Amino acid sequence: MKQEKLVIVGSGPAGYTAAVYASRANLNPVLYAGNVPGGLLTQTTEVENFPGFPEGIQGFDLVMAMQQQAERFGTRVEYDSVVKFELTDGGVQTLHLESGEIVETRALILATGASPRYLGLPAEERLRNHGVSACATCDGAFYKDVPVVVIGGGDSAMEEAIFLTRFASKVYVIHRRDALRASPIMAERAQANAKIEFVWNSEVEDILGQDHVEGVRLRNNRDNSVREIACRGYFAALGHVPNTLLVKEFIATDEKGYIKVAPDRSLTTLAGVFAAGDCADPHYRQAITAAGMGCKAAMDAERYLESLA
Repeated sequence: MKQEKLVIVGSGPAGYTAAVYASRANLNPVLYAGNVPGGLLTQTTEVENFPGFPEGIQGFDLVMAMQQQAERFGTRVEYDSVVKFELTDGGVQTLHLESGEIVETRALILATGASPRYLGLPAEERLRNHGVSACATCDGAFYKDVPVVVIGGGDSAMEEAIFLTRFASKVYVIHRRDALRASPIMAERAQANAKIEFVWNSEVEDILGQDHVEGVRLRNNRDNSVREIACRGYFAALGHVPNTLLVKEFIATDEKGYIKVAPDRSLTTLAGVFAAGDCADPHYRQAITAAGMGCKAAMDAERYLESLA
């Protein structure tokens, strides 16, 4: 069994920023990156909205730069996954790893991220980053003067659609019902936008295109009719699933599974356990906000460990 002072779980902007701050504070952290490290950022091609890169940077390259920076200050990065947690309030936190190793730590930072919901179509996976996206804020600027589709009928879908009208020539909102789930104010804003067209009672059967998105094939669930819409971008706005399944029995989460943290802090309901990034952020889900939360978590963990000395 390994004994650690600080463990970080997650290898996105939150985890690596926490690692940079923690290692510079001489906390000698170990970061468990998982088998597919990097988080959602590595599934994005060009990142244009992260400060410091005026020409943009590939998502994978940005994550690797973060890792190198953390390792430079002494972070130990391990490519192993946590399969079970045993968490206590103010005591020793125990992690069971996929490799079979068991790790005990005095402080733990959870930066496990969140996963976007998709419809489950094979083409969604095949065309990911080639027209298929789950983040209009991240990728919308790549679709100037071309038509796009947004899948969903909630507030997030309305927000994505309205945002995309800044760039796209037309935005089709495809919804399987004949009424929106979005709040009245968001629905009214979207319906008042001349660039947005709603396609009701329709479900996506397939995404057209071999190397990039060229359109979608829809089936009307009322009359079973089929139509195709030409588009260059496909945005799934079906919400996100926080990667918190393994810790929900120990710490408080909201109704959607996001870890609850103290206002403007990273403190969870367990002393010694901190959360940062998309697993604790149901609102923004951006690389830069995740990085800021990682900074908070490292500083909170440092103060917690000092209090134990």
